[in-house]
Amino acid sequence: MENQQQQQHHFPIPPHTWNRPIGLGWDNPYTVRMASNLDDGPWHGMPLGGFGAGCIGRASRGDFNLWHIDGGEHTFKSIPACQFSVFEQQAATSQAFALCTEPPVDNTLAAWQWYPGQENGVYHALYPQSWFVYENVFQAQLSCVQFSPILPENYQETSYPVAIFVWTAHNPTNQPLTLSIMLSWQNTVGWFQNAIKNPEIRMRDDGSPVYEYEPCLGNSAGNFNRLIVEDNYCACLLERSASDLHDGSGQWAIATTQQPRVELFYHTRWNPNGDGAEIWHSFANNGSLPNTENTTPAGEQEQIAAAIALRFTLQPGETREIPFAIAWDFPVTEFASGVKYFRRYTDFFGRGGDSAVAIAQTALQNYQTWQQQIQAWQQPILDRDVPSHFKMALFNELYDLTSGGTLWSAADERDPIGQFAVLECFDYRWYESLDVRLYGSFALLMLWSKLEKSVIRAFARAIGQRDDRTRVIGYYYTQGLESPTALRKVAGATPHDLGAPNEHPWEATNYTSYQDCNLWKDLSCDFVLQVYRDFVLTGATDWELLWDCWSAVVQTLTYLKTFDLDEDGIPENSGAPDQTFDDWRLQGVSAYCGGLWLAALEAAIAIGKTLLSYPDDHPVSQILTSALDYPPIPETIDIFQSWLERSRPIYQEKLWNGQYYRLDSNSGSDVVMADQLCGQFYARLLGLPDIVPHECAAQALNTVYDACFLKFHDGQFGAANGLKTDGSPENPNATHPLEVWTGINFGLAAFLMQMGMKSEAWRMTQAVVQQVYDNGLQFRTPEAITAKGTFRACHYLRPMAIWAVYGVLSRWA
Repeated sequence: MENQQQQQHHFPIPPHTWNRPIGLGWDNPYTVRMASNLDDGPWHGMPLGGFGAGCIGRASRGDFNLWHIDGGEHTFKSIPACQFSVFEQQAATSQAFALCTEPPVDNTLAAWQWYPGQENGVYHALYPQSWFVYENVFQAQLSCVQFSPILPENYQETSYPVAIFVWTAHNPTNQPLTLSIMLSWQNTVGWFQNAIKNPEIRMRDDGSPVYEYEPCLGNSAGNFNRLIVEDNYCACLLERSASDLHDGSGQWAIATTQQPRVELFYHTRWNPNGDGAEIWHSFANNGSLPNTENTTPAGEQEQIAAAIALRFTLQPGETREIPFAIAWDFPVTEFASGVKYFRRYTDFFGRGGDSAVAIAQTALQNYQTWQQQIQAWQQPILDRDVPSHFKMALFNELYDLTSGGTLWSAADERDPIGQFAVLECFDYRWYESLDVRLYGSFALLMLWSKLEKSVIRAFARAIGQRDDRTRVIGYYYTQGLESPTALRKVAGATPHDLGAPNEHPWEATNYTSYQDCNLWKDLSCDFVLQVYRDFVLTGATDWELLWDCWSAVVQTLTYLKTFDLDEDGIPENSGAPDQTFDDWRLQGVSAYCGGLWLAALEAAIAIGKTLLSYPDDHPVSQILTSALDYPPIPETIDIFQSWLERSRPIYQEKLWNGQYYRLDSNSGSDVVMADQLCGQFYARLLGLPDIVPHECAAQALNTVYDACFLKFHDGQFGAANGLKTDGSPENPNATHPLEVWTGINFGLAAFLMQMGMKSEAWRMTQAVVQQVYDNGLQFRTPEAITAKGTFRACHYLRPMAIWAVYGVLSRWA
């Protein structure tokens, strides 16, 4: 007990972390549902790095294994030479370990000793910080906190490509202890770019378009390392000479501070493919390195690495803090050949690809301030009287803003903080899928609202564009049917996504071809609702946002209205999967799309009325009066009002059955759709009139909770998308209805919270969080899980909807 108290005193870690014994594996982790989908296994830790800067990840067994350095691309591979190691000596007894529990599988670094066994310490994570607390091996009490400066409403440091590692060492014994901490790093400059310069797009077995990505792993010829020592810091710089900048060129730097009574050692060129003895023998002997400085470039078949180490002695009872930084400067993201963007952090460190040391030095100078700012952000939330599992997942689900193939471009005149985008996931590798971000963008809205609005503006710009290229539709391929061809993008249709990493994100939209998204009945509504949401929930003062989007709002709702074939006011679903549940056929007026339509009309009317209420002296009022080519606002409001008045009673008449809103009007299905009233949730969230009577909404939500959650395996997994009232499936072979969608469940929990059903909201949230974080899905949260222990589409955008629960609870009730 005394030792535990001492540990807690010296290593203050929040109580609401995801934690796991170091090196402990999983007996039965979730496995992928479709063989073609990404499944790297459960060894995922919290990612490190700024938004859009590329990121790295370190697992709970201690290895660095996630490498999202190339924008939009995924590489999962343990690189053993990238490692922390610790030497400890007391009197005549010494020991040294590389701090990973798994030796390299290829028998390299055979001279090294690896951290023993399992459960000799605990890994904790609460994004953007994670901790290793080492126990039972060293006499010193030893921990490391690792983080990047991810700070709300911060549009500078949050973009930095850097990870800070702050070691705390305490001597609890009655004799001096000598410690040495070594950071070694392999020179991987040039590895993270696509070796296939013109990747062919093909259709995968699940109907999704994919392209080949083959990173240039091991391509180290010409790489070299050098030592940089200044008065207050030391760094090893890992680089390669380049005649021009492309997505693989740049630098790594590993750095630390120089402190009194701390000895510095280094080796700038050793072989990570050998047995590692050239640095390990001296390190394991006395905690030193040979102080070798060699800038010779790597040959064609050669690999090189660098290392720095700090040795110090702790007197009995003494504590010392030792910071390290890993920084990288790969300033260019290249999409299709020749389509290049500079990353956001280059606005602060230049575009030369030669600033890794400067970035590391900035981190070493400011890390304590950053830690304080992270604590100031998180502590009020951690102090709230809400379940611990919720606090843990609330922060940890933000991981996707770092590792979701994130893009954040440099600023320009049109986009003063740059453009931003996160992938739907790596299986569906296209950006900011609008139907998904209807749920998943709450985190961005609440914490980095300017980035959220930049995404919405990108959609507004795209709505009027057209792309006459044609392609086959993957859904029909999966059904064994001949596929019709479809235009890629129809003018007026809201695009499904903002493009893919192999083309030109933000400009070439609608990359997905699983369905013809020009026919979807939710996207236009999703856009309008997010425009108004981003206005209302950020203070209702950003009139420029509304004006920037007004023309697109009018154009896309007018386009969607063309699908109202019977002129009852509501566009009908076609019988093909034509909404976010894109394996699920809806026919006629549907509860899901019809409800979004009603809410979107209300939002559009509110936008129009807000624009008409501009103060005369506001600059935007001058734009309004001179914009003769835009739809007249009063007339447009009247049109939308007429559609709304016709469609509202139709929705109630055709779909309400006394218990819930039927799936649709024409299929005859008696399934209870879990997310049937998403439109009602959004209407209430934005202070708009209810789209259905309150008592009907409450009854429907109770029915959903009972049929889809409680009666689906006793609520252990979350709410399934669609079941009969007795909890049985309408079609036992269906895909989407029998899946538990993590983000949809968090959206439902927010709706439950909004309707005063707090205990039900917490129970649903807890079920999903436990399935994800107890079964090896942490930091790769999937779109869908099943009761059979399988998942689909990991690293998914939608689960950040958990922030909607917090928003309803704390801000928008």
